[in-house]
Amino acid sequence: MKVEQRLIELGIELPPPVRPLANYVRTVRTGNLLFVSGTGPAEEFTNGKVDADISVDDAYRAARSVGLQILATAKDALGDLDRITRVVKVLGMVNSSPDFGQQPHVINGCSDLFVEVLGDAGRHTRSAVGMGALPNGIPVEIEVTLEVE
Repeated sequence: MKVEQRLIELGIELPPPVRPLANYVRTVRTGNLLFVSGTGPAEEFTNGKVDADISVDDAYRAARSVGLQILATAKDALGDLDRITRVVKVLGMVNSSPDFGQQPHVINGCSDLFVEVLGDAGRHTRSAVGMGALPNGIPVEIEVTLEVE
């Protein structure tokens, strides 16, 4: 099934892709790999530390919104999401205190979305790590490596 059709069936609408806020590019393609720069959640999500200022469930939803933004960015770069053959690697960073240990649950928001939308091609290797701070106090930042045709 085509990815765009799957999005429609799931009732998912991709946001417009964001543009860089600093001196970098959103994507780099080399060979059959597309690297997507670190991406934060949609503006409607509260900034702060997960579990101190933001609940784990709200951070999960923020990570899901990051996944949507990554898909929108990939579509902008590739023209067609069906060109994604595999999500290779997800690096999820969670703005959290040193004693917080549920980073994997938070980043599941993005991982679950990729599998929901891309099926087995959405299964990936992953790191979910805690950070003392993220830009502008965002709760999560995620970067992704995609295999593409």
